[in-house]
Amino acid sequence: MRRLFKIFLIVSILCGGTPAAMAGASFSGNEQLLQQAKQLLNRYKDSEALLLYEQVLAAAPDNYEALCKASMLHCRIGERYSTDETSKMQHFSKAKSYAQKAYEIDHVDAESNFVMALSISAEAMASGAKNRLVGINEVKTFLDAALASDDQHAGAWHIMGRWYFKMANLNLIEKVASKMLFGGVCDEATNSQAAIALEKAVAYDPDNIRYYYDLACIYDEMKDTAARNTTLEKAISLTYETKEELELSRRCKIMLQEK
Repeated sequence: MRRLFKIFLIVSILCGGTPAAMAGASFSGNEQLLQQAKQLLNRYKDSEALLLYEQVLAAAPDNYEALCKASMLHCRIGERYSTDETSKMQHFSKAKSYAQKAYEIDHVDAESNFVMALSISAEAMASGAKNRLVGINEVKTFLDAALASDDQHAGAWHIMGRWYFKMANLNLIEKVASKMLFGGVCDEATNSQAAIALEKAVAYDPDNIRYYYDLACIYDEMKDTAARNTTLEKAISLTYETKEELELSRRCKIMLQEK
């Protein structure tokens, strides 16, 4: 028995150290990958960052940070498949799976609730009418929880604004279906509430052109031309880094030219 233990110990050392040391090395490696992924994310290299987050998850499936970031990135990347519905839904499905795992680990934290809301919303908007209404209704619970944990979470305020806007502008058939399925929840939503939520998103992340654009669209629906134009002017003064941001700036300029 002692001889076997010595052999095991020698093999462990030759392969990189004792079991505890190897576990520590794995942890250190994951931390390095997470840091690299964060740097890539900050440089708008979403696909490369996602690969690293999923590499971490392959070794540590319960890594909370990697689960949240991978979910968010699958949503973001999925949105870019404007004509390929299969690829879009595959990304959204993966996003929801990661979000659910993160939520199981910590159902109180703002980030897990945010990615749950984000992934459900993304999947719902790409689904049929009934599933869309079910998803939209489900999103509100997670948004409330996210903002209860962190009332300055810009992403959560952004989705909240979109939720209010969508519920306030359901068509007649959608309103009837919503009341049958969920009661009078759509009656509680207004464009003013949507604008307030988006204003908070802008306040907590003033460099995100998507927030300005969505807020301007709400002001436009409210016929508040002055507020719309002020928001658009702020949007086009930002610095752009991605194709998506350039496209949004183009839309802002077009909207600004409209009376």
